[in-house]
Amino acid sequence: MTVPVPKLLQAVGEELAVVWPDGLESYLPLVDVRRLCPCASCAGERDLFGRLYKPAERPLTADSFRLVRTAPVGGYAVQLFWGDGHSDGLFPYARLREWCEKPPELPPLVVPPALPVR
Repeated sequence: MTVPVPKLLQAVGEELAVVWPDGLESYLPLVDVRRLCPCASCAGERDLFGRLYKPAERPLTADSFRLVRTAPVGGYAVQLFWGDGHSDGLFPYARLREWCEKPPELPPLVVPPALPVR
């Protein structure tokens, strides 16, 4: 089944608004979308033997969850550009549709405590 291109895909507050041609309208938390970035730097990549290689996690800031812009990639995906400069992940429309129909369950985001100010 071919997944259509969303009619609307934009940041609204702290959520990604997605409107599909069939009328489904969803709001995905930007924090979750960023945490689900499928690029090799965020999700890792597997070698021929199935071993997962993943670089050290980059520190996340408030800008890490601020969506700056989007760009379509062919008719199958969207590239998201984040406030911290990250833009490697391509989000297939099929995956976005799955998330819109059944939001993924993610463990709570652990934010390290702030360092004391001297």
